[in-house]
Amino acid sequence: MTTGLAVPRPPAARKVPAQRTHHGDTVIDEYAWLARKDDPGTIAFLKAQNAYTEAMTAGQAGLREVIFGEIKARTRETDLTVPARKDGWWYYTRTVEGRQYAVHCRRAVRPGEARPPVSEDGAPLDGEEVLLDGNELAGDSPYFAIGAFTVSPDGSRLAFSTDHAGDERFTLRVKDLVTGQVGPDEIPGTYYGAAWSRDGTTLFYVTVDDAWRPWRVWRHAVGTAAADDVIVFEEPDERFFVGVGLTRSERYLVISSSSKVTSEAWLLDAGDPAGPPAVVAPRRQGVEYSVEHQAAGPGQAGPGRLLVLHNDGAEDFELATASLDAPAVWTPLIPHRPGTRLLGVDAFEGHIVVHQRRDGLTGLRILRTDGTEHEVAFGEPVYTVTPGANPEYAAREYRFGYTSLVTPDSVYDCDTATGELTLLRRRPVLALPGRGEYRPEDYEQHREWAVAPDGTRIPVSIVCRSGTPRDGSAPFLLYGYGSYEAAADPSFSIPRLSLLDRGIGFAIAHVRGGGELGRRWYEDGKLMRKVNTFTDFIACAEHLSRAGWTSPARLVARGGSAGGLLMGAVANMAPDAFAGIVAQVPFVDALNSMLDPSLPLTVTEWEEWGDPLHDPAAYAYMKSYSPYENVAAGRRYPPILAITSLNDTRVLYHEAAKWIARLQAVGSGGPFLLRTEMTAGHAGRSGRYDAWREEALILAWIAVTAGRG
Repeated sequence: MTTGLAVPRPPAARKVPAQRTHHGDTVIDEYAWLARKDDPGTIAFLKAQNAYTEAMTAGQAGLREVIFGEIKARTRETDLTVPARKDGWWYYTRTVEGRQYAVHCRRAVRPGEARPPVSEDGAPLDGEEVLLDGNELAGDSPYFAIGAFTVSPDGSRLAFSTDHAGDERFTLRVKDLVTGQVGPDEIPGTYYGAAWSRDGTTLFYVTVDDAWRPWRVWRHAVGTAAADDVIVFEEPDERFFVGVGLTRSERYLVISSSSKVTSEAWLLDAGDPAGPPAVVAPRRQGVEYSVEHQAAGPGQAGPGRLLVLHNDGAEDFELATASLDAPAVWTPLIPHRPGTRLLGVDAFEGHIVVHQRRDGLTGLRILRTDGTEHEVAFGEPVYTVTPGANPEYAAREYRFGYTSLVTPDSVYDCDTATGELTLLRRRPVLALPGRGEYRPEDYEQHREWAVAPDGTRIPVSIVCRSGTPRDGSAPFLLYGYGSYEAAADPSFSIPRLSLLDRGIGFAIAHVRGGGELGRRWYEDGKLMRKVNTFTDFIACAEHLSRAGWTSPARLVARGGSAGGLLMGAVANMAPDAFAGIVAQVPFVDALNSMLDPSLPLTVTEWEEWGDPLHDPAAYAYMKSYSPYENVAAGRRYPPILAITSLNDTRVLYHEAAKWIARLQAVGSGGPFLLRTEMTAGHAGRSGRYDAWREEALILAWIAVTAGRG
């Protein structure tokens, strides 16, 4: 993997024994010191690891540049999203060739303009108004992200927040869209999102506690000092996260407080922002619910009704209605149906749209006021349907996104009265010089099923070049996640084409712990059943080999965050099943993190992983699989590439650093590489060109490791 004769040696991390004792078990952690971010030795170690990784992958530099060039050439750099209508405006974003960040814009709706305007070449729409230019806001900062972007109901003000470090702590500001000036309002240390009162004079936002948990909702009068802001809601329970939003009807503000298994919602009249919030239904352990408001229709009196999506006696959730006078009394509208997981609901003046999942595939169900229904479905073997931008409460058309492993991201409008679909845009995939246009028929996609050790059938989504041999000779990349009921749904990827066109197939292991097959699928891969996630992934890897798609010597695994925990676990459990492993921002020191309630997210995560601090059984179970705990001396591991970010507040950088340090010290095989982004957060580098370069680095490593470099 290097160009010179001498193979570089990894930088040795010093060993400073630190003792940990819980439930009668004493462990020596010789790399605990790497958690001290302010220790010059820590930064020196991370930089030395970066230099080692660069040296070990120096021979891939040319391939990295080629892949970066392919991603760039296939992407329409100057582009414009399909505008979404809200009152008298079309809202959209556009990108400009050579610039890292999106430009957020709007343009007035013109008489008779029923369909969104189009820009064939991605150029600005005639008469556009630039609301925010991310490139100007970013300036020379190596990192930039927007955390809130919300226009007041009357369209006169914009609340936006920015982060220049990657730690997901944002400074909130207000822009007057009439004058174009950013006002004096400046609120540091806010969390994602913000919500307006109905008249646009008052702004609601969220801040975090010392453990970086969003826990307070504040009220801010525009034009006043942040020091005068008022706490509207405070959540003392450390398991719960708080958020705030405005209903599509713009009648109510909803304050939500949720743990991993329990939730509670409070309503506040958006027309009376200084009024008190009222609880919808008091929290009950294990009951999750969310609310949406549907206003009374034309000619109808009253405040309308609430739509409540809940799991009270309904594992895969049911949709109920409730009155504003008795919001805790729920009447079923769509009764619970095992196997059909209701994911979300959108309320409009004349209809309701339910986002759901059945047989591992997502879909939409439209409920009309006349009592008729319509389901939106597609014919590909694997695909993903997601709700789109639908800010207009009175809209008849419903905007949604569609994609598959071979179909680029597509935007549709569905006529909710007739069910007719209109394709508004399909993401262009530009031709590479000398290779011609992208053609979906040059690729094939499949849904297959692996069998786990306990007999459970695990779905596997596969895409490869048409005619890929089934004799085990093709390299493959297997991706997995498997936590938080988050589904790894199939989608299209321009960067992935650089693997597929080199003869490297791609597969997704839809393992337990995710949400692909409903709530039970999630429950069977968390807490004291977490190991199912890992054995499912190994079963999928073995299936790909048995079915002739690939072989262990040609199979690379990839996962990030909680999927990085999956990568670390399978590296310990089945190192011979993989030719290489990519772990991004990996949660590989899970036990130590869950033992420290002062760390961000720890207490809230106990309902996902277990509480090893107070529960001896949870401690023993987590210790049995936590990757850092189980690195074995002398065990031969495949090559591993770990990527982390210094400013990540979700999975702290030191988890990957400790893991790689221990692998380098006691493991055999490898090499074990660590790359730390020194100015980034959980999602990696923020600018699109920077992100493409990071992806090109990973894809080049995968191609070389799989034997197609």
